[in-house]
Amino acid sequence: MNVSGQIRPADIVIYGSFLISRLGWVVLIVMLFGATGLLSMEEQELLVLDDPGSDDARLQNGVGWRLFTDGVMGGVSKGDLTIDIVDNRRCLRLSGDVRLENNGGFVQIALDINEDQAINIENYKGFLLDIYGNEEEYNMHLRTGETRRPWQSYRATFRAVPSWQTIFLPFSQFEPYRIETAMDPADIRRIGIVAIGRAFAVNLCIGRVALYT
Repeated sequence: MNVSGQIRPADIVIYGSFLISRLGWVVLIVMLFGATGLLSMEEQELLVLDDPGSDDARLQNGVGWRLFTDGVMGGVSKGDLTIDIVDNRRCLRLSGDVRLENNGGFVQIALDINEDQAINIENYKGFLLDIYGNEEEYNMHLRTGETRRPWQSYRATFRAVPSWQTIFLPFSQFEPYRIETAMDPADIRRIGIVAIGRAFAVNLCIGRVALYT
């Protein structure tokens, strides 16, 4: 043990033209692995569809989110879509109540995919969502050129906890609903965030929405 704090010859490794102590190796490895981890996160390719917390809060596809409820079919569910700040982060907030009367049962916000984004979707693996919720389960619904009837979609479920989290929904996780055609990611035309299927209070905050590689 080197109790004196001095570096012994055995503690030194010659690497190229550099002398590196064992302590130096530890520091170097930590720096390299740390830098690699940060680099991989920074270099991960994302196609951001919306990020209310960005410097440009305008929705990037120029169309924007739209709110729908089961009122279009006689239901009585209530929904509201607002811009809010939750835990120091700017976000879209979907709130309201899902009710099952009159064969209703959903509150939804939807975002259309523009042509430029659709061209590139097949190069990605799925969707990334930054969300903050209320311990309830929500759905992400996808519509394509094949979902010609209003009840058809491809669906994936996620739980939103009461803290900011990033979730990944790979295309393979989306199940066809009342449609037999397999989903073609390159044909995705619209995404929806949906509270559906049971009576509950809706409170979901949505930050970044992106496609990931």
